[in-house]
Amino acid sequence: MLHPLPPDKPTSRQFDLIAFDWDGTLFDSTAIITRCIQNAVRDVGGVVPSDKDAAYVIGMGLMQALAHAAPDVPADRYPELGARYRHHYIAHQNDISLFEGVLTMLSDLKSRQHLLTVATGKSRHGLDDALQAVELKGMFDGSRTADETAGKPHPRMLQELMREFDVDPARTLMIGDTTHDLQMALNAGCPSVGVSYGAHEPDAFIALNPRYVAHSVRELHDWLLENA
Repeated sequence: MLHPLPPDKPTSRQFDLIAFDWDGTLFDSTAIITRCIQNAVRDVGGVVPSDKDAAYVIGMGLMQALAHAAPDVPADRYPELGARYRHHYIAHQNDISLFEGVLTMLSDLKSRQHLLTVATGKSRHGLDDALQAVELKGMFDGSRTADETAGKPHPRMLQELMREFDVDPARTLMIGDTTHDLQMALNAGCPSVGVSYGAHEPDAFIALNPRYVAHSVRELHDWLLENA
């Protein structure tokens, strides 16, 4: 079912649909996810990945990420590996919050009638839990998660969101903190913006040609108000 664009959209707006990654972009969760990955691998007897290697897989679907982070763990132990990751994450999920300034940024974009969506490597259950926060009620118009479509960097998440809202790639902006996010945007034919305060080092973004790299939520907010 297509959702029509909001009426009376500002003529100066460059992007009708803005898709945000979740962890490391809106949600300050990179350090905790990194530790949960390391603890899960340790629990099943695998070689514990470095902070850099564990952070690299953030944004992928869970099992794809764990398999990449723990290549020595046999496939028949992946269910146990996933269960141990979820155990550690649930124990710490209440320690995670939105980055400071995210709610104000989203509210400002909403008031300009952008369609706001989430494209994340989280599970549907995990994202829905996060979106139960009172301050996020009604903030997002749509979302896709890795367990209900193809994981990043496959473009299907963005393609499905664009079809749902009848928005062309040129009018869609993807914002994320990893090369997986920016590669997904490139694969979907969409412009992107990177943020350097999440899981990946911004030097890796250059080859993926983002419109901008923000070093804080404040910088991202200002750029979006000026350019989106």
